[in-house]
Amino acid sequence: MAREKKTTRKTKKQEAPRLVSEGRIYVTATFNNTIVTITDDKGKPLAWTSCGRLGFKGTRKSTPYAATTTVEAAIEEVKNLGIKKVKVYIKGPGPGRDAVLKVLGAKKEIDILSISDVTPIPHNGPRPPKRRRA
Repeated sequence: MAREKKTTRKTKKQEAPRLVSEGRIYVTATFNNTIVTITDDKGKPLAWTSCGRLGFKGTRKSTPYAATTTVEAAIEEVKNLGIKKVKVYIKGPGPGRDAVLKVLGAKKEIDILSISDVTPIPHNGPRPPKRRRA
């Protein structure tokens, strides 16, 4: 007689959408893409999106228009969470930097508390190569 195996599946509990009044927007603007992450005050991500995720391919990903579309899509994802005030952290040298700030400034439902540039800058860099032999 074969025993029947009982399969117990654990169902994932549906979390109620939490209401967040303040948050952070992290923008990583590289030469090839722009990535936007929206978190709460503690740093837990609420939503993220990138130009590639929205369907831009190749060189179109690295345009200011793609960056503005990406920020708008990220804000739409968290609109029902009640975010009213945000701090903006921008990182990288890409073309989407200025475009992102223009979009955030035009949004009337979100107040910008601060804008910070967190681009890493090397203080000394790597060791230079040896001098060439004659």
